[in-house]
This record gives sequence, C-alpha cells and structure tokens, in this order.
Amino acid sequence: MTLVATEDLRRQNVAAVLRSLRHDGPGTRTELARRTGLAKATVGAIVGSLSDRGFVHEADAVPGVRGRPGRPVVLTGATVVGLGLEVNVDYVAAVAVDLGGTVRLETTVPVEGRDPYEVLVDLARTCDSELTEAGGRVVGATVAVPGLVDRGRGVVAMAPNLRWKDRAVAGEVGALTGLAVAVENDANCAALAEARRGATVGLGQSVYVTGTVGIGAGVITDGAIVRGTSGFAGEIGHIPLGDSEALCGCGRRGCWEASVGLRAVLTAAGVTESGTPLESARAVAARASEDEEVAGALARIGTVLGQGIATVANILNPDAVVLGGYFVPLASYLLPAATATAEGHVTSTPYAPLDLRLSALGLGAAAAGAAEEALTGVFSGATAL
Repeated sequence: MTLVATEDLRRQNVAAVLRSLRHDGPGTRTELARRTGLAKATVGAIVGSLSDRGFVHEADAVPGVRGRPGRPVVLTGATVVGLGLEVNVDYVAAVAVDLGGTVRLETTVPVEGRDPYEVLVDLARTCDSELTEAGGRVVGATVAVPGLVDRGRGVVAMAPNLRWKDRAVAGEVGALTGLAVAVENDANCAALAEARRGATVGLGQSVYVTGTVGIGAGVITDGAIVRGTSGFAGEIGHIPLGDSEALCGCGRRGCWEASVGLRAVLTAAGVTESGTPLESARAVAARASEDEEVAGALARIGTVLGQGIATVANILNPDAVVLGGYFVPLASYLLPAATATAEGHVTSTPYAPLDLRLSALGLGAAAAGAAEEALTGVFSGATAL
C-alpha cells in the first residue's frame, strides 16, 4: 500500500470516529469500535492521538455490563471551528461551531444601505480574527445565499434579491479573507441546522421553508441535504401560486414569493421595512394587534402560505414542515389560516396528519447550518485536522 493510500485510509478512519462521536454521542472504545466497524486496537490508537491533540477527552468510568468499567470518549475539539455566514438583502449573519458542536460565535449585522457583499467580507474577516484570538482555527467557511448555487464551482448562479448573477463567491471571498470558502443555498443550510440542533432533530425527512424577502425550501432526508440534479432543488418561492400579477424579485409575475414573502407582508400591513426581517415582522405584529384590517390581511396571506405548504407536503410527504424567519414572530396571525388551508389540501391528512412546526433557531438558522457544512470536510475525511 502506498504512503498516500495509507494516509487516506487513516484519515477516513479518524473521520469515522469523529462522526460517531458527533452524531451518536460519547462512547467507550468498545462502543466506538462497534459503531464504526473498526478494530478496537485501531479505535484505541485514534482516540489516543485525538486525545493528545485536545480533540477528545475521556470521562469518568461507568460500570459496564461485565468486565472492567469503560471510560466514555467525549468529543470536544474547541480549537477546530467551522464558520457559517448568511448574506441577505437586509442583514449578514455569522455563526461559528466547533468540532464538538458548541457555538463559539453568533452575530447579525444589519446591511443599512451598504453593499451586502462588502458587509459579508468585513464580517468574515472580523469573525476569523476573533476566533483566532480565542485560540480557534477556522478550517472552513460556508456562505449561505438566497438563490441558485452551483456548489461544485462555488458560484452563485442567480440570487435575484441580491442582484447577483454568475458570481464566484467562494473564490472571491476566499481570496479576500484567506479562508477556505464554500457557498450553499440558505434554505439548505437552515434545514440542515434544524435537523442537527433545532426543530427536526431525529426526523427522517423534513422541509424547511425560509421566511425572508425571498422564500425557498431546504429538504433533508436521513440527515443529508437533497440538492437535485443541478443543485437547485427547493426553489419553491417561484412556483406559480398566489397573486398572478404580483411582481417577484426574479422579474416574473405570479411567484408564490411575491405573495407571501416579507415585502408582501409589509405592504399588506402598511409597515416600512427596518432592520432584520424579524424586527420588521415584530413591527407588523404590533400593528396587527391594534388593527383588525391588518390582522385580516395577514390571515389572507396565511391562506396562500397554506396552499404552498400543501403543495410541498403532497409532493414530498415529509415528517415535518418547518417555517423559519419572519414566519415565527407572525405565527399567531399566519398559522391558523395556513394550517387550516394546508390540512384541507394535503391528501394524506386523514392517515398521517401534517406536522407543521416553527423554527427553533431563529434568524441564525442558515448561518448555523452553514457552519455545520463548513466542518463537513473534517467529518468526511477530506480535511485533515
């Protein structure tokens, strides 16, 4: 066996142990050998090496079924960090997650009239500096973008609300920051975050629906993102549903996004957009609490929202559909009509009721998922520790 092949095998074995610790929790050497299929001696050598470098530690011994009590191996890895960045029309968010899954940094910066791209680059540099000063090493950064993403080439094919087209975001941001950068669709990232640490932990298949200026969906099956043939799956904001004359940011008329996106809500409520989508949504909620006409307008938007949810549920039959972004603070005004409409149109409802949930991660969901994506290379064995 060549030296390269030996090193590749070693890295794959290390990745298998790391994945088991991250996804299945702490385990003794014997349990890790069983979970990974590796020899106990191999696991012991890997654990020893990871322990020497501070990536794992062994907890106090616990009594076993028989024989000597085992000591569970616990993944820490605080010095290895993945950085997730979400760029949107109104804000740029950042979340950093270490190897053990602990959030090391979380922040959101309003765009406030600046070029979102400039805010993205500035925030990436700031976060990298802060994490490095704290003793961390950013092994990768993933930028979550609301649009069509060619993940393989690191190119945003189209993000109409950002006015980006064929933009080589991964290469450009990487060159400006010195980081290893990838780019991914924001709904995909948010869906992954909810599956790993949010509203859909433990579910086989889930759909996350974004609620910002744009509307998109991320689909998770057995813990993995469903991207489609070209990587463009989930663009549900552009299905022809709702007001057929409403102008969408993509330039077409009649897209679902144009009827249920944040701008449609603000227009219906007569509220001016300010700050992040959540801040704008809270202002709408305050108006609706005092104005029955605004509350009624939101209920009508909820009906159209339910029609789209029913479409998704009928096609995919997921374990749950999660609503994120601005949908959360406006849930009391949107969900009654949305739920009633969706349940009335989902054919499986009498046999498998629709499970409609709210995001547990708020506006940071996409950035948190992007941070998880940034660590994928470590857990797959492609990136050496």
